[in-house]
Amino acid sequence: MLDVSSDTVKKRNQVSMPRIVPHVRRIYIFALLFTVLFAPFTTAEQTDTTRSESASHSRAAAAVLLGFYNQDSGLFNTTGWWNSANAVTALADESRVTGDPAPRAVFPEVFANAPKKYPGFLNNFYDDEGWWALAWIDVYELDPHASGASRYLQTASAIFNDMTGGWDETCGGGIWWSKDRKYKNAIANELFLSVAARLALQARGKQKKLLLDWADREWRWFSQTGMINSDNLINDGLDKACKNNGKTTWTYNQGVILGGLAALSKNQKHAGLIPIAHRIAVAAIGHLTDSKGILHDSCEPDCGGDGVSFKGIFNRNLAQLEAVDADPVFLHFLETNAQSLWDNARTPDNRFSVVWSGPPSAGNAAAQASALDAFNAAVR
Repeated sequence: MLDVSSDTVKKRNQVSMPRIVPHVRRIYIFALLFTVLFAPFTTAEQTDTTRSESASHSRAAAAVLLGFYNQDSGLFNTTGWWNSANAVTALADESRVTGDPAPRAVFPEVFANAPKKYPGFLNNFYDDEGWWALAWIDVYELDPHASGASRYLQTASAIFNDMTGGWDETCGGGIWWSKDRKYKNAIANELFLSVAARLALQARGKQKKLLLDWADREWRWFSQTGMINSDNLINDGLDKACKNNGKTTWTYNQGVILGGLAALSKNQKHAGLIPIAHRIAVAAIGHLTDSKGILHDSCEPDCGGDGVSFKGIFNRNLAQLEAVDADPVFLHFLETNAQSLWDNARTPDNRFSVVWSGPPSAGNAAAQASALDAFNAAVR
């Protein structure tokens, strides 16, 4: 979890990436649109080649990430509890999009051993719980009919049930960031929405209705809080007066909402959700990228233990939106960032920097999982 109350990630870094000034953003967006609309026609063979190359990059990144896995703890060395959940998600996605069988042997071990740290994958932070719920949904969806697969979905459901205990009427609704009940922020509530909507896709009858009621309730509240600012970007959370606190627009806060709304739209065929997600995605691409279209967080190059994971989460969720809202701008963005990672931020042993524009640097397991997310997103 990120100590957003003190904006730790931002303070830790002394040399932040410069904010892209408005006229540069406009130039980039126009150039991107021109490239997408007027570039030479891409053949099916070229598309297949691009996907094949991206898949090989995913496999290479996954192989290194698996090297960080600690069988005894069920977690990933060099990174933390919630980041390990995202590593599981990235590996599940990689296995799904490339057919790589290697990660699948790890999931039962993580399921058995990681709860030694926090039984039931429950701790004091509702956002941590949301990451683990999504991880087990992803693992379940790899092969729902496999022996023992139902336990993953049952665990995700149990985690979500615990998350519902974080809801109260302070600020009109929403769940708290932690069980200390001192801060209502974007990420915990985006995860609550996403987990509810994703579980609903697997549910039937009364259970499905209950999950969709929670998802609808969350979105009605979230959309009216003011956390989505006038730039269509999502700030970190609410202040004590229940107003947008104006804190950092982290990339993952722009991302998780995209996957949540995409999943909710699949459940309800609600046409109004996708245009909202689309605006947030376009705003993030316009505001949080450099002149070459590469995504950045303001904490770079020193993003501590948390911020190192953020950008991959954005790309993963943008790919989920792109699956229901096909837009060549999104696809171009995903491919551009994956290619920059491979060309500019990769060490000779296939480890990746937290800064996707480079230079190369051997990052930790969270940086590796984030890069893997980016490669997976470009395969879709």
